[in-house]
Amino acid sequence: MVLSFTGEHTQKVDGKGRMSIPADFRRVLETGDPDWAPGLSPRMYLLYGDHLKNELHGYTVEEFSAVIAQINAMPRGSANKKKLSHLYIGQSIKLDVDKDGRTVMPIRQRDKLGLKDGELYFRGVGDHFEIWKAETFTAEVGESLKGWLDEQDDDFDPLSLLEE
Repeated sequence: MVLSFTGEHTQKVDGKGRMSIPADFRRVLETGDPDWAPGLSPRMYLLYGDHLKNELHGYTVEEFSAVIAQINAMPRGSANKKKLSHLYIGQSIKLDVDKDGRTVMPIRQRDKLGLKDGELYFRGVGDHFEIWKAETFTAEVGESLKGWLDEQDDDFDPLSLLEE
């Protein structure tokens, strides 16, 4: 069984960038880190590419490695390979999660979110998780999703969007 990132969590970040990774996300990070063993800390990748605007993405080592392998398999010198390399390889960092489930978000990534300290919003989306400044998530994503749902019929089932 492959674990995936699911659910929503609110966590605090302090002025030094220390934040706790939600416990169930840590289990996914552990299973997705080939070097992890009980007693060791899992590693993760934090993606902050320009294409992400007001959010960051967290990946397991294995999932991020799979994305990088796909980029590296693209034709050498292609414009798309160069762009993806800049956005994914160049604009990501590897972080260690300590035994208490904490890591430090560097100042550059906190600045991207417009965050000195306060609340972060974590949302699992399967193969990765998103990190938002809590207020930004509510304003940008929460309201947009609510508006979209309000436009649907009362008996609308979101799973009807899946292809059979």
